[in-house]
Amino acid sequence: MRDWLLFSINRPGAPLTLGSITGELRFYLGWAQQVAGDHTAAQESWRQAGSELEPFLKEQPENFSLVGDLALTSVGLGDKPAAFKLIERAMAMIPIEKDAVQGPIPIEILARVSAQMGEPDRAVAALEKLLSIPYDGALAQNVPLTPALLRLDPMFDPLRNDPRFQRLCEDKPKSTWESSSSAPDAAQNL
Repeated sequence: MRDWLLFSINRPGAPLTLGSITGELRFYLGWAQQVAGDHTAAQESWRQAGSELEPFLKEQPENFSLVGDLALTSVGLGDKPAAFKLIERAMAMIPIEKDAVQGPIPIEILARVSAQMGEPDRAVAALEKLLSIPYDGALAQNVPLTPALLRLDPMFDPLRNDPRFQRLCEDKPKSTWESSSSAPDAAQNL
């Protein structure tokens, strides 16, 4: 719990209040309940998360992390229009063209929202962008999405049968430099 608290507090754009962290944690509890098959409990957790996070949005309307959390909470509650409105708002707050470090975070949330809300074209386009750039991920310990994580992350389950998504999940062959046994020796000679 302590690591999660520190992560949430230190995350760029994250509010510095325990109440909003509780709301964020409640979203993840709902997601875990959903994955475990307890849909009723998940819905209740997401309703509580929304109730806890909404007041902070009034206080911090430019907090893109909070807006992203509310977008994911809206996904859990099945509110597609609200989820897309929120994530589009977050993307407008911190466009990737103006902030290459934090700008991809709302794009990852867009990919998750799109996958869950039945918008595979938008999800795949966002994932293609994310897999082509270095960035800090939106969830967990800021781990960016990789082909391996896409294969494991249940938020992307609705895309599993899409051939475009399947191609994104493939490990790319290592470059000649990475696969060459002489690469370390060549690097030492530089």
